[in-house]
Amino acid sequence: MELLRPSSADEAAAALGNGSVALAGGTELVPLLREGLVRAETLVHVSEAVPRGIDGTRIGAGTTLAELEVDPQVPQALREACSLAASPQLRSMGTVGGNLLQATRCWYWRLGFDCWLHGGEQCFAKDGAHREHAIFGHELCASAHPSDVAAALLALGATLRTTRRELPIAELYRLPTADDRSTTTLAPDELILELDVPSPDASTYLKAMDRRKWAFPLVGVAAVRAGGGVRIALAGVAPIPWTLDAPAALDDATPLPGTAYKVEIARALVRRALALVGDSPRSP
Repeated sequence: MELLRPSSADEAAAALGNGSVALAGGTELVPLLREGLVRAETLVHVSEAVPRGIDGTRIGAGTTLAELEVDPQVPQALREACSLAASPQLRSMGTVGGNLLQATRCWYWRLGFDCWLHGGEQCFAKDGAHREHAIFGHELCASAHPSDVAAALLALGATLRTTRRELPIAELYRLPTADDRSTTTLAPDELILELDVPSPDASTYLKAMDRRKWAFPLVGVAAVRAGGGVRIALAGVAPIPWTLDAPAALDDATPLPGTAYKVEIARALVRRALALVGDSPRSP
């Protein structure tokens, strides 16, 4: 395996694709390589090519979660999401850009089953063990997106700048289809460079997990009050970070038999989050 260290974003993007993958903090990619879930002939280390640091509303994609959780310029929801993600050691290495591109924690996918995301014809979680899986958007795949940070940024209305384009973070994600099993719209040779995160009037992120610390979300709830309205986004409930138009939209959840408890957790966390941001929800 070859390791490249490009010095610019253009050079890094040119090196991606055709058997090459980007490496930043390594907290996501290295385990996937070790388990054989990702195969690569070349690793493109992007630490010198991707911006890092916080300047007002602008956040470099190479900024670590540990840096974000302590910076007063960062909205509270994002600080809280970062502080609740993983362990201190992982937060000191993991980057915000990499965190947005996390693979599912579904054990069928992780164990290499020929499941829908691996190109198969069946979501094994639907008929098997699925306690940690989805309550929304699981027509084809019942996996649950694990990123606390993505839900916070979705509620905050963040915008991404990549080597190709600028886009709302909502447009980074897509539900898998028969024609395209991926859950993001990022091209193989496209890098996330920077985020623009607006400053809200108030925001918070709450998380239910199996352990008190350092676990993936069973349900995560980000609530943001800005511009006279409230936005809500959820983690751990769908194959992608999920926008909730209003608390009543939880009535539209379609939980699997083993995930019905998540709906009640989400209701409780949404109530608490809305009380913390000091307003009632309205459509964005």
